[in-house]
Amino acid sequence: MLSYKEIRGKMHGVSEVPQSVIDQIHQERLLQIWVPKMYGGLGFRLREGLSVLFDWSKIDGSLGWMLTLCSGANFFARNLKPEIAKELFSDSKTCFGGSGMIGGTAEKQTDGTFLMNGLWHFATGAPHLSHFTLNAKLTENGNPLLDKSGSEMIRSFVIPKNKTEIIPNWKSMGMKATGTYSFRVENVKISEEYSFIYDEFFTDDALDEIPFSIFADLTLLVNYLGMVAHFSEEAIKIRPQLDLHSFNEKIEKEMERIIEFANEIESLLNDLTTISFEKQKEIHNYSSNLVESLSHQILEIYFQLGIKASHTDSPVYQIFCDYFTATQHSNFRREAKFGLTAQ
Repeated sequence: MLSYKEIRGKMHGVSEVPQSVIDQIHQERLLQIWVPKMYGGLGFRLREGLSVLFDWSKIDGSLGWMLTLCSGANFFARNLKPEIAKELFSDSKTCFGGSGMIGGTAEKQTDGTFLMNGLWHFATGAPHLSHFTLNAKLTENGNPLLDKSGSEMIRSFVIPKNKTEIIPNWKSMGMKATGTYSFRVENVKISEEYSFIYDEFFTDDALDEIPFSIFADLTLLVNYLGMVAHFSEEAIKIRPQLDLHSFNEKIEKEMERIIEFANEIESLLNDLTTISFEKQKEIHNYSSNLVESLSHQILEIYFQLGIKASHTDSPVYQIFCDYFTATQHSNFRREAKFGLTAQ
């Protein structure tokens, strides 16, 4: 087993997660932290999973992000029919990942299958996935299928990796080892058994009812916090005279607050209480404000580190690029008015 220090060393400066690290992830089934135990997963509670994601994001930003999004995609095990979920997750290396966008069509066939075509973007972990998840518009004879309200019907599908074409087109300054690529599917037949609807579950667990907004907010937030903790560790190595005591205390305090939220949410769900919109808004506002605050504090520290922090082979530089690439995720990005006027 690799130590955290050894894993961090292997992740520095790479463009893809090394196979030795992937092997350890599979061995520990870390991609299946949210998969129910009945399917062979770890079946972690919310606070347990968040703690794991924080720890791995603290090791390396790309690694934590990949684990977060791929384990999050494996959450869909709960949406699949039990016989399909058991079949897929009997393999410890099963790893879902994909795109939340609607990028293609699923043409209904007479034999109960769908003919899939389309292009989807930003599938994190693409080189390491066993299956891609995607959303597609349902069609029949080339025409959109409509629901009772007259809206186009959308369905999610799970497609084996060998039936997709991966397009390695990630060009951002950071998160280079996440393997966040586009993928294409052309004339692939998929059984309806491998489709699912996001809010329909075949398991009976409190976490089934967690609002997606809260799940996304908290799982992404611990990534930012983990990267910030790593940044602090490396910054002090460059300038030991910096006083980062209060900054480190803030990181610990905010992680404790996140765990409090997790305990509160799961307690409400265990009591069969619906999570109110107000609670969802409270968590989202807290998360957005925290990311904004952390971003400003990282910049303040970075300005004091000198030229060494700009070296492209510097750990601080890699963390800086990873963090500010990750903050471009739409989940916490806010529109700002800068008071600019046209001349």
